[in-house]
Amino acid sequence: MKMWSGRFRQPLDSDFEHWQRSFEFDRRLLGEELTASRAHAGALKNAAVLSSSELITILQGLEKIAEKAASSPAFLEDKEAEDVHHFVEKQLVALIGDTGYKLHSGRSRNEQIATDLRLYVRAATDQMRADLADCLSVFLDRAEETGGSAMPAYTHLHRAEPVLVSHWLLAYVEMFLRDTERLADCRKRVNLSPLGSGAVAGATLPLDRRAMALELGFDAPTANSIDATSDRDFILEFVSVLSLLAVHLSRWAEEMILFSSQEYGFVRLPEAYSTGSSAMPQKMNPDLLELTRGKAARIIGDATALLVTMKGLPLAYNKDLQETQQPLFDAAGTVLSLLPLVSGWMKAVEFNAERMQEAAQSGFMNAWAGATYLVHRGTPFRLAHEQIGKAVQICIERNCELADLPLEELRRLNSVFDQDFRSCLNLQAVLNLHDVPGGTAPLRVREAMAEARKKVESTREDVHAHA
Repeated sequence: MKMWSGRFRQPLDSDFEHWQRSFEFDRRLLGEELTASRAHAGALKNAAVLSSSELITILQGLEKIAEKAASSPAFLEDKEAEDVHHFVEKQLVALIGDTGYKLHSGRSRNEQIATDLRLYVRAATDQMRADLADCLSVFLDRAEETGGSAMPAYTHLHRAEPVLVSHWLLAYVEMFLRDTERLADCRKRVNLSPLGSGAVAGATLPLDRRAMALELGFDAPTANSIDATSDRDFILEFVSVLSLLAVHLSRWAEEMILFSSQEYGFVRLPEAYSTGSSAMPQKMNPDLLELTRGKAARIIGDATALLVTMKGLPLAYNKDLQETQQPLFDAAGTVLSLLPLVSGWMKAVEFNAERMQEAAQSGFMNAWAGATYLVHRGTPFRLAHEQIGKAVQICIERNCELADLPLEELRRLNSVFDQDFRSCLNLQAVLNLHDVPGGTAPLRVREAMAEARKKVESTREDVHAHA
């Protein structure tokens, strides 16, 4: 029996009936649907709509549905169920008889799907924050392992200044920490319960909305029934956060692809996450990295599809909202499958510290340090910049580095140059020069790693508190 068939005299067109069903994709919400239904059943008992025995019978029926779904995937192959709500009612009635129809008293599928989706997003958010914490720990472990190794930092894809390898990895740690914070902030607006909102105007029975909300772990019930049944902001916000996370993962993947190329040689690809060429025996291809970069486009596309779906909808519920589910499931599923793989890749990758260290000591990346040397001796920075620039040009013509220029020649550019100039150009001195919070000086990097570990642990504690 359809959940709405009483008003209709003619059957649906068979092609349309199949086309408009959502059970093929919303059946993944079965767990959330059963959880919310248990809370609703308890509220119906408290409102004297169900007797104690009926409540027990319904709860046992819902538990049986959960057991069948867990033990037999074929159980969910239902050609008649219109959506997950219809499926649960259909199976419940088959198990306990007409008492199963009582469960829908005082509620609407409009509030049910809004509740199920909030439960789904909340659980996905918590899992992602836990996975990100694991991933961040791997980045921090690898950063710590690199010790005092240095590498070039780039601007415009050209060598700019030397930095510690750990400082480079901490840049990604900061990106992913912001993603965990955005997910936590998003969770606050997810964690409100639409149960009791009815179809649009609120439930027609005296249901204790706050009790249902607290039973489901929500902070409170939603404030307006019209908004609650048609609101998908929490999905838009969640997938938007995921699209930014995907951008960060894509940037990481792109840089690792570049650095693993023979032209850079900073990174040795882990074989467990790479594939070969069917034609060229020597090839090892960075498949995980390339797929990570490619999947970012899908997630950004999901966010775009959600925005376009919602932009012209009047209040309240419209069938268009069914189209918000698949982009959500796709984006969440993609990120949840990807994060453990990124952690595995980062554990396995090898950094060519010798090649990186060598690259950090050539290409005039100590030029700013040279200009700073002059600034400390009273030269205005703009003049110091020009004088070191001229020194660099001389070196380019002679195919040498700044430290190779004779002191007499340097003094023709500025008389304050002295014997100690060369010592300010060595790699360790250049690194130490950046001794500010957020800089690459070794002490500052150690402080940054310690602070990042505290934030990761705080994330874990927060996720655990919500479990």
